[in-house]
Amino acid sequence: MVLNYIWIAFFIIAFVIGLVKLIIFGDATVFPAMMNSSFEMAKTGFELSLGLTGVMTLWLGLMKVGELGGAMNGLSRIVSPFFRKLFPEIPENHPASGSIIMNIAANMLGLDNAATPLGLKAMGQLQELNQNKEKASNSQIMFLVLNTSGLTIIPISIMVYRTQLGAADPSDVFIPILLSTFFSTLVGIIAVSIYQRINLFNKIVLAYLGSFTLLVSVIIWYFSTLPASKVNLISTTAANVILFLIIIIFMTLAIRKKINVYEAFIDGAKEGFGVAIKIIPYLVAILVAVGVFRASGAMDFLVNGVASIFAWLGVDNSFTGALPVAFMKPLSGSGARGLMVDAMNNYGVDSFVGRLSCMFQGACDTTFYILAVYFGSVGIKNTRHALACGLIADLAGIIAAILLAYLFFY
Repeated sequence: MVLNYIWIAFFIIAFVIGLVKLIIFGDATVFPAMMNSSFEMAKTGFELSLGLTGVMTLWLGLMKVGELGGAMNGLSRIVSPFFRKLFPEIPENHPASGSIIMNIAANMLGLDNAATPLGLKAMGQLQELNQNKEKASNSQIMFLVLNTSGLTIIPISIMVYRTQLGAADPSDVFIPILLSTFFSTLVGIIAVSIYQRINLFNKIVLAYLGSFTLLVSVIIWYFSTLPASKVNLISTTAANVILFLIIIIFMTLAIRKKINVYEAFIDGAKEGFGVAIKIIPYLVAILVAVGVFRASGAMDFLVNGVASIFAWLGVDNSFTGALPVAFMKPLSGSGARGLMVDAMNNYGVDSFVGRLSCMFQGACDTTFYILAVYFGSVGIKNTRHALACGLIADLAGIIAAILLAYLFFY
């Protein structure tokens, strides 16, 4: 219901701003630009959905192999004490627990192409447990917010962009991004737990979160000791080695259980095309709204307004130049990526705004996109508190990124 109101608000705000620009400023290009943007974003949504078909077919097939081989059950047993606290609706040793942890692991490694089909698989398994098929369950909301918080250990793509644009040290944003996204995820878990009355002070939850914090600290320490020239190479290599190792483990476990790996893969892969087609209307709807909102100039109006407010309050507003990335990231990943590159080009790749734009890009994920794709894939219409908690996590990541940018780079 909330997403419905926001979706309508995008069009109404864009229309009002378009009228103002046309009538008062005589800008006759604004409405053609908005309509062109709507057509382009509809085309983009369709192409993105079809583009997901191949990779979803691959990973849903591999997930079926892992599921039949017992890999999912093994992962479920490892994380079940922690997940029983965060996901009390999921039965013990249910394969959804393994799918969730695989999706989160892929996100952490920056493996976007692997993370999406794994996430869709997990959402489908959670939907099987959902009593009301059109209303998001508590478990689905917690899972979605874990995705929207965008926890990423290795921000490979951001460092690649910085390298291409000639940054003196492309990896200098690595630690600030990791800290920002960690705060985003932590706040997201806390927000959902408050809504769902989950006790985070349970010793099991504290033990798992503490262990994870220690692991993140070790990874930060290790990469901070590497020369900048080796960070991208080692992180990329490690991520792909781990990914391929997972595939080998799935196949080995299936062979041990005398499963026909090829047939199991085909059975799982058949689901990929159907899921991709089902996503199309949800994805097109949200991308068209985002495109119209952007083309109307509403985003520029919002950023300039925020900058004026901070200037009036006497607060340093150097960070406002990077705000378009922060505002766009929950709406569109590709849009935020383009704004990040634009900020680095206009302000300088090693400028305060240039670095902060990279931190915004890595601090959180595309909340509206994930909401549309994940819930759309299973036909969820009532998202309950998912959007609110996702945006709270995004806000925490954005605030953390601003404060850390001033600490590291100002």
